[in-house]
Amino acid sequence: MRKQELIVYRNLEQESILRDMTWLMQHYGDDYYNLEDRTALLYDCMHRLLELSVSHGFYGNLWHCYLANLLANDENCYSTACEVTGPVVGTINETVLHDFQILKEIYDYDFTDMTDTLGIQSFSLLLEYERTGSKAGSKVYNTRIRDRICQLAVKVSQVDTPQEMKKAVTEFYQEYGVGKFGLHKAFRIDHGKKGAKIRPILNIAHVKLDDLVGYEIPKQKLIDNTEAFVEGRAANNCLLFGYAGTGKSSSIKAIANAYYDRGLRIIEIYKHQFRDLNDVIAQIKNRNYKFIIYMDDLSFEDFETEYKYLKAVIEGGLEKKPDNVLIYATSNRRHLVRERFSDKEDRNDDLHTNDTVQEKLSLVARFGVTIFFDSPDKKQFQDIVTVLAERAGITMPQEELLAEANKWELNHGGLSGRCAQQFIDYLSGKKAEG
Repeated sequence: MRKQELIVYRNLEQESILRDMTWLMQHYGDDYYNLEDRTALLYDCMHRLLELSVSHGFYGNLWHCYLANLLANDENCYSTACEVTGPVVGTINETVLHDFQILKEIYDYDFTDMTDTLGIQSFSLLLEYERTGSKAGSKVYNTRIRDRICQLAVKVSQVDTPQEMKKAVTEFYQEYGVGKFGLHKAFRIDHGKKGAKIRPILNIAHVKLDDLVGYEIPKQKLIDNTEAFVEGRAANNCLLFGYAGTGKSSSIKAIANAYYDRGLRIIEIYKHQFRDLNDVIAQIKNRNYKFIIYMDDLSFEDFETEYKYLKAVIEGGLEKKPDNVLIYATSNRRHLVRERFSDKEDRNDDLHTNDTVQEKLSLVARFGVTIFFDSPDKKQFQDIVTVLAERAGITMPQEELLAEANKWELNHGGLSGRCAQQFIDYLSGKKAEG
């Protein structure tokens, strides 16, 4: 196998299973090496492929799924150029075709002689592998992404030429992207010794905008701004503020779900991580996706100065914020930084009280779009309860339902969409129990 001749996909060489399997393809019949060692190495590769099937949820031909997964995750000059935008022109195509000629040989390799020589017929079980259950999941991908990789494995196995293999993989990059940004919709930040690491969030709530009852005007403002951003038009940083439990955070999750297929990705960051913002932006600014940096429940006390880092990143630093990055934040506070009456009084120790006020207002001014989520009134709350009850299949008489909802909200935080959902969850639990 000519794996060492790979150019664009050269990082695949670092993969231990591929390295060991291609070594066996070359040396399985070489008596220079001890037969027990060769046999043990193949058993070890089988073990690792099976472990991969459990962790990733793969099924079918595990060798093909393994290789398809490598191709789906290899971020190189070709794959990142093709993500979202599709095929590219130039000499890179000839170079990549050279690699796919090699990859096609590895992909189509017939293991029959190897397994006969080493006396390991059980290897064939890995080429038609059935999952342990119909609902077997993945610890690495959500079910949809796992299935897409397995489907890519099948598609590549059905093509006859390196050119067709290149076309199939390029179409995958265009439709789903490459690497962690292509295969996941939401991310969080971990700070390690080498700086900020962007980690995928494997399970994000499947909230849809239609799931949020009411708030049509706020939702439309959010949709309009996000649509402009995804389409490459001018868009603004966005602040969703208002009462607790009114759907601000749920709206952001719904946006992440609604626009994932159009290249939108969400990166969640907390205020103690604001020093990593420049590092995070440096990692995403040259990708073909649109990124929303999401800050939930954003607010600052007088003594907290992290907002100064945020101000500099949003607007004010020498480096221009990339066109593929916006900041969306939710908060219960309109002005984000706590203000006091003393900030406006002349009798305190601050010689320039207006400067103090302006400093505290300067952060919210950097959000071009502000969207208010008001607390529902009694009728709106009852409308939300009614719709949610219908969706949950609760058949309680209307008068009884609303009477119980009124009792619930008096003891559980007042009128809000969150309170209504908690009430419906309570009724659903009682129904299931009964």
